[in-house]
Amino acid sequence: MTLSFLSVSALQAHHVLGRPSYSLGEDSNTPPSMQVETQIGNYYVTYMAFPAFPKANEQGRVNIYASRIDNGVPFDGEVTFKVRNDSWFASKEEVLGVQKIDDNVYRQGFVFKNDGNFIITAEFESDGEPYQIDFPLRIGEPSSMGPIGITVGVLILVLISVNVLQRKRRFQLKARREHRA
Repeated sequence: MTLSFLSVSALQAHHVLGRPSYSLGEDSNTPPSMQVETQIGNYYVTYMAFPAFPKANEQGRVNIYASRIDNGVPFDGEVTFKVRNDSWFASKEEVLGVQKIDDNVYRQGFVFKNDGNFIITAEFESDGEPYQIDFPLRIGEPSSMGPIGITVGVLILVLISVNVLQRKRRFQLKARREHRA
């Protein structure tokens, strides 16, 4: 009697949400860090970034779905994925890869060496027209001081510096006057 009870309890973990457990990867049930749907030209495009909180030196991926607005047929060509730093002075763009369709999805893996804000670009051409979709991607924890905090900090530092220089100048002028007198 106890043997049959043990065998039944060992079989309970075989399926998760109706899927066999052997088909699950480490991020199968992980929600995307973002999911955005947009319309560009003749296409509806949905893009997602996985995992929910991508980190430096860890594998992540971007998924793109593109289907025609008029008939819903998926785009069946190649999509080039590029990346660049999301900063004012970033001009260097790197190609992550060129992907072909796989089950109506374009998947591009990535591993970033450093934390930061990046722009992922997906490019393709259809009917002689170029299509380009840019979307932001944050790798790692956001900095505790954002752009507004940095700007306020720089302004305070400038004001303190000007104040110190003005005081120094006043003391020098006062010393010169007393020395002349």
